[in-house]
Amino acid sequence: MKIETQCLHEGYHPKNGEPLALPIYQSTTYKYDSTEHVGALFDLTAEGHMYSRISNPTVGAVEEKIAALEGGIGALCTTSGQAASLISILNIMKAGDHFISASKIYGGTFNLFAVTLKRFGIECTFVDQDAPEEEIQKEFRPNTKAVFGETLANPALSIFDIEKFAKLAHKNQVPLIVDNTFATPILCRPIDFGADIVIHSTTKYMDGNAVQVGGVIVDSGNFDWTNGKFPEFTEPDESYHGVVYTKNFGKAAYITKARVQLMRDFGVYPSANAAFLLNLGLQSLPVRMERHCQNAKKVAEFLSRSGKIETVNYPALEGDKYFELSKKYLPKGTSGVISFIIKGSRETAIKFMDSLKLASNVVHVADVHTLILHPASSTHRQMTDSQLVAAGISPGLIRFSVGLENIEDILEDLQQALDNI
Repeated sequence: MKIETQCLHEGYHPKNGEPLALPIYQSTTYKYDSTEHVGALFDLTAEGHMYSRISNPTVGAVEEKIAALEGGIGALCTTSGQAASLISILNIMKAGDHFISASKIYGGTFNLFAVTLKRFGIECTFVDQDAPEEEIQKEFRPNTKAVFGETLANPALSIFDIEKFAKLAHKNQVPLIVDNTFATPILCRPIDFGADIVIHSTTKYMDGNAVQVGGVIVDSGNFDWTNGKFPEFTEPDESYHGVVYTKNFGKAAYITKARVQLMRDFGVYPSANAAFLLNLGLQSLPVRMERHCQNAKKVAEFLSRSGKIETVNYPALEGDKYFELSKKYLPKGTSGVISFIIKGSRETAIKFMDSLKLASNVVHVADVHTLILHPASSTHRQMTDSQLVAAGISPGLIRFSVGLENIEDILEDLQQALDNI
């Protein structure tokens, strides 16, 4: 099936006389006929649902759909994108380990890596993703366990060279984890370019309507966890009667361990109702992404022609620093998110934002509505000036998330706000 069809038909396959819409299994608990069967579930030797802190039929159907969309072997939904980022790292690291991340990433992820994980003894080195391979290679250490980047950085709108980093990661026998939130599998499938793990904040385009927070981890099934650097996959897990994940689950070792070990312990699993709403968003994702990209391209062109705009960041715009990479990784479009800098002071930028009538000033992005935000004073507020620069964010940078309204209305709103400064 083509990806547009997968968005509608993967995950849930109703049988004769069953509901066409995905049912909401609003239950924490599942009944079995024997104690032996329940024991087999906890030994991981039988299929089924133990408890809705670990799995649920409604959520499971959505996990299967997203895994199919990304071309992975399996997926695990979480209660937020931050939870997905956290579990994707903790599933392969412990105190004393190290990983490498691009510096141009979402502010919340930056704080998770630079502050919180450091408190747990896991160190992250941030690198310039545009630096030569030889320079990035110098940051690898014997205890390096992963490499991380965002397909489209939030809010810098830089493009992560997936193949370059996959080559570096695999040369050093570690997996590449890619946050594909802004691109979605409609615009880019990182696994096709060598990524091993893909994560999303499903709160954004996948949901699309700002009705529920969520995240997901997708396992490609391609990484060799038996290469000697990851004993937690090849040695017995005493919390599951000595199960060996690579031996018992083969290519699905990573995603299985994430579910039965970390999800069991952290319990950051979404509700059935949240998954139902996410599924509704996924069904219309291809149509929405096409329109988001069309509208955003026109807005980027409009802003680039204005004498009141200093710079516009939108990779699909000819002349953008990442235009060539956009043709390689995102030929269908580079999402509906734009970042730009207005000439003048921070006060000028604030006056422009406050003059908008159609666009909503909110701490959200990638929604059907047109949204605007000043990252330096909100989502990236905890970063220092030097960290902001490394992340591709200037004090005057504005993030503009183009919605699905009529493009003429969006442009008219922008024009009247520009006229007001």
